Amino acid sequence: MDDIYEKLTPIFRDVFDLAELRLAPGMSAADVAGWDSLNHIRLIMSVQRRFGVRFSAAEIGKLRNVGDLAALIRTKLAPSDEALLASGAAG
Repeated sequence: MDDIYEKLTPIFRDVFDLAELRLAPGMSAADVAGWDSLNHIRLIMSVQRRFGVRFSAAEIGKLRNVGDLAALIRTKLAPSDEALLASGAAG
C-alpha cells in the first residue's frame, strides 16, 4: 500500500497546491485546505488517469478518507499492475 501512497502524494500536492502535504489513511476533506467539491473532482480524475483505473459514482460516493481511496485503487489494479507499481515502472 505504501507504493500507492507514494504515487498519490504528488497528485494531492498538485491538486491542492500544498507542496508539503503528507498523506495519512485517516485524512479527509476536512483535513486539507481547499478540498472542496471542484477539487474533489479534479483529484478523482487525476487519480484515475495516473493509475489507469476508473471508479463508479457509487464507489466515489463511499470514499470517506485517503485510506479508502488507496484501498479502492488497490482493488482496481490487476496483479501485473501492482508489480509494476511496486517496481516503480508504472507512470
